[in-house]
Amino acid sequence: MNTLRTAMLLAAMTALFMGVGYLIGGSGGVVIALLIAAGMNLFSYWNADKMVLSMNRAIEVDEKNAPEYYAIVQALAKQAGLPMPKTYLIDNPQPNAFATGRNPENAAVAASTGLLERLSHEEVAAVMAHELAHVQHRDTLTMTIVATLAGAISMLGNFAFFLGGSRENNNPFGFVGVLVAMLVAPFAAMIVQMAVSRTREYEADRRGAEICGHPLWLASALNKIARGAEQIPNEDAERNPAMAHLFIINPLHGERMDNLFSTHPSTENRIAALQEMARAMGGTAPANRRQASPPPVEPEELPAGPWGKRPEPAPPPQPKPNPWGRNPTGPRNAGRRGPWS
Repeated sequence: MNTLRTAMLLAAMTALFMGVGYLIGGSGGVVIALLIAAGMNLFSYWNADKMVLSMNRAIEVDEKNAPEYYAIVQALAKQAGLPMPKTYLIDNPQPNAFATGRNPENAAVAASTGLLERLSHEEVAAVMAHELAHVQHRDTLTMTIVATLAGAISMLGNFAFFLGGSRENNNPFGFVGVLVAMLVAPFAAMIVQMAVSRTREYEADRRGAEICGHPLWLASALNKIARGAEQIPNEDAERNPAMAHLFIINPLHGERMDNLFSTHPSTENRIAALQEMARAMGGTAPANRRQASPPPVEPEELPAGPWGKRPEPAPPPQPKPNPWGRNPTGPRNAGRRGPWS
């Protein structure tokens, strides 16, 4: 059902784009719209992942400088039957994560240092399973196409007065059509873009819970990430709000309502769906919640978060340089086992 709904929304976005071209320039405007869309989609298809990672200042890591984080992604990718994606860290205190890439063979997943510091081992695994679900469903490509079309519609709207409105362009609606293209079409495109994003988040939650095997691990993680996103600003995302829909939780402030104006469903609705999924899988919420939220440790033993500040062992000879001069993936949760073990 979600796949059909996404296809219908993409068709609506395409029709809207063609309609904007017609309102601006008649039949000639449709041709111009097609050419612009083709060029932007072709560029985005090959370069969107690099652009998103660059805008977030993400640094690629491996088993040498982020061993536990890398191992989690590696094991979950194997569990999902996916190629190992490139793995990135973002030096940002806000807990969050996203996936990008045009297909599973060219995918990348990224987590913030805030995510690794604030979530348990199990919760991090659930978050990365959610991102791998986006990769498996090719949502990253879908959302890139939607974002590109939405951007193109907004661009055409901004130039509506320059591109249309005269009799020579066969526009039957004249200035009224141009006005609609300039004011209404970008707003409609934004609504469709948000609707597509929200549809795919529910499906990625479901598949991610299947990959990690514990829906309430993801429910617990979503709760922590949502609270962290409310308290900690993400300056890079605020500067580039068009990429907010890529994150597991909206990184922008003031986006908490589950309506047409939100890029994500409400966290409460997502958690409720995961709790229902846990019950359907045969577990009860109280029992699984103990797994999702591991027992607290004494502060003097280990600080909060799966990768605390214990003394690090001597690095191996000629290690890959650590991007931030610290190891965000220390020996936390060594005694716990999960599907990634």
